[in-house]
Amino acid sequence: MEPFRFHVFVCDQHKPEGVPCCSARASGKVLDAFEREIKAQRLEDEIQITTCGSLGLCESGPNVIVYPDGIWYSGVKPEDVAEIVQSHFQENQPVKRLARSDPAGLGEEILANREKMLQARRAREAAGALPDALNDRIRAFQESRVILTALELDLFTLLGDGARADAAAAKMGTDPRATEMLLNALVATGLLLKRENVFRNAPAAARYFCATSPDNARPALLHTAHLWYRWSNLTGCMRAGTAVAPQETVDRGAEWTEAFIAAMHRNATERAPLVIRAVGAAGIRRMLDVGGGSGAYSIAFAQANPALMADILDVAAVVPIAQQHIDKAGVRDRVSVRVGDLRSDHLGRDYDLAFVSAICHMLSPEENLDLLGRCHNALASGGRIAIQDFILEPDKTAPKSGALFALNMLVGTRAGSSYSELEYTHWLNRAGFRDIRHVRLPGPTGLMMASRP
Repeated sequence: MEPFRFHVFVCDQHKPEGVPCCSARASGKVLDAFEREIKAQRLEDEIQITTCGSLGLCESGPNVIVYPDGIWYSGVKPEDVAEIVQSHFQENQPVKRLARSDPAGLGEEILANREKMLQARRAREAAGALPDALNDRIRAFQESRVILTALELDLFTLLGDGARADAAAAKMGTDPRATEMLLNALVATGLLLKRENVFRNAPAAARYFCATSPDNARPALLHTAHLWYRWSNLTGCMRAGTAVAPQETVDRGAEWTEAFIAAMHRNATERAPLVIRAVGAAGIRRMLDVGGGSGAYSIAFAQANPALMADILDVAAVVPIAQQHIDKAGVRDRVSVRVGDLRSDHLGRDYDLAFVSAICHMLSPEENLDLLGRCHNALASGGRIAIQDFILEPDKTAPKSGALFALNMLVGTRAGSSYSELEYTHWLNRAGFRDIRHVRLPGPTGLMMASRP
């Protein structure tokens, strides 16, 4: 069965540096060229492009196979792709200069490469060497730190249309020698391009890391940079059993708060459609958004239901930020924000929905039980609560994002963690809620929903 006229497999196998492989010979650029050319020729519905692992021709790559013809191409360069698309896909004439025409020789080359790979693997195992994949995970912090430092320096914005290392250093107020090292490392990661000692942003960096781009994610990603410093204290937190220097949001300063709320706003804006679809906005007259941050969820609920009124509760440092987003969305008449302490304040009354997103993981079990009890009291009869958070499986080892986030709370809070469905169910029951259910959503977080009888 062939659902497409042609099915193209592009080898994009990544191997350790210095080991021959297609990715080292720019198979990624070949893949991009195929996708661009097929789109340009409007062949997306006829031709399927798939990446694949090693084809056993590592020293002859990049390698491409076209089915159902069974044509193997080797040494394909990005500039060859347009010819393959036109000659092979549109005129049914394979490109002979790139096609492998000796099946026996092809098989011998594949088997020889396989034996070479097996010999190398046996030698590494005999020597007790760390597997490459494990070693890469251990050292992954290096590349992350390079990018975070560039974001802290606003390097991508300051590069502008391109700059040499000394000019970039002058703009950032950094050492020229160190700056050149950082710029070269960013070229190695693919985020910068370098030509004749001039550094420029690669497309991804220009889109997501520059202040001039509408998709600039830098303000939100600075929160990740702040987290990096806390994670560096994980060993000390393990001994202490809590954050080494825990601080409330209100105590961390304006820069930290702005980055944190920017990160939460970006995440909430992306997830709001999923949440509203699961919770439902119809029939809600009044909504309480506990610790609502930027107000992204309240704004989205208000936009989904013109009759809905939302109250956001958060600390004083966050209220002006939320108000800016509310005003920008044009829902000031239906979404209000007030200063409050979710750990202790009376939350109001007669709400149809209490929405608690990304809050429970900051609190201890006792604090969560208390908060959910006050949410119960704030709801009208028949009102509902929706909790969005990392919801762990019973043994707390999955999903991985939630298990890792528990440590994020260890290094950043006094007693926060990621919690399981069983724990949420226990708290909701004790708080007086009924009809408790876990709603799974795409992505790292889910919903716990319940109602007040």
